[in-house]
Amino acid sequence: MFRASWNKVAAIACMALAGTAFADTYPSRPVTIVIPVAAGGTTDIAGRALAKQLKDELWQPVIIDNKPGASGGIANSAVARAKPDGYTLVLSYEGFHAGNPVMQKNLPWNPVTDFTPIAEVIRGPHLVLVPANSPAKTLREFIEMAKQKPGQLNYGSSGNGSIQHLGAELLQLKTHTKMVHVPYGGAAPAMQDLLAGRIDLFITTPPTAMGHLESGKLRALAITSEQRHPSLPNIPTTAEAGLPDFKLDAWFSLFGPAHMPQPVVDKLAGAVKKVVTSAEFKKAMSEQGSTASYRSPAELRQILKDDLAKWGDVVKAANIKIN
Repeated sequence: MFRASWNKVAAIACMALAGTAFADTYPSRPVTIVIPVAAGGTTDIAGRALAKQLKDELWQPVIIDNKPGASGGIANSAVARAKPDGYTLVLSYEGFHAGNPVMQKNLPWNPVTDFTPIAEVIRGPHLVLVPANSPAKTLREFIEMAKQKPGQLNYGSSGNGSIQHLGAELLQLKTHTKMVHVPYGGAAPAMQDLLAGRIDLFITTPPTAMGHLESGKLRALAITSEQRHPSLPNIPTTAEAGLPDFKLDAWFSLFGPAHMPQPVVDKLAGAVKKVVTSAEFKKAMSEQGSTASYRSPAELRQILKDDLAKWGDVVKAANIKIN
């Protein structure tokens, strides 16, 4: 028994030494960050800004690989199956990583056991958006319109399980309205249909919408945060717009495959922290309507568990079912 215990201790020690040795040379080649949506969405914008600065911290190129589809499932499945060596990561979004799993019970990946949390990168409040020619000029007017036309208005999302999806369902629960969900393969294609007037409402983070708001092609009815955003000072909060109990603040975070060596996780988290807390990154995210927000691997792990419980409650209350 003593010999067996000693062998186990020796094996663990060897693994730790191997991980430390690997971390000393990591990275020795380009690192890939998989983005689970099409180019142009908030996740893509944040990922490219992160990669731009992260290469200087890691002394290696950081490549962005867009893999949209299946509500983030294609990207998450690919990273969950990847070798846990720190060279394949995913910048995942709360809706895909904490919303999808509570809606789709047969996912080929598990958000907790198949991934290694590395760092939270940004937080994004959401804008309640309508086309510029919408009859609704305020959030109250839209809610009244939805009540008068139950089941006749529709809303877009970047996919089943996304925060846009769950947020709109939460909005309906709060306002006792009913709309039709139209899922897309990311925020960018949903935005195109909103601009064309093919959907009536889209709740999404500001980066995708900023240019269209400035050009007058869209109207923002409210921002789902406690305070107005400095880059969008004329847009009222949901509380100011008459819906004080509706808040929506999503995270975008970096994960790797499960069982990554801890020294590699620590090196990546440290590099990400330097980028996310830099004045350059903070400025870039603020200009896009988001907030740079670093959280450690341990903090991110707890945030994920809490949000799985939170969105599970919303899915149950809204009786959402997805095959």
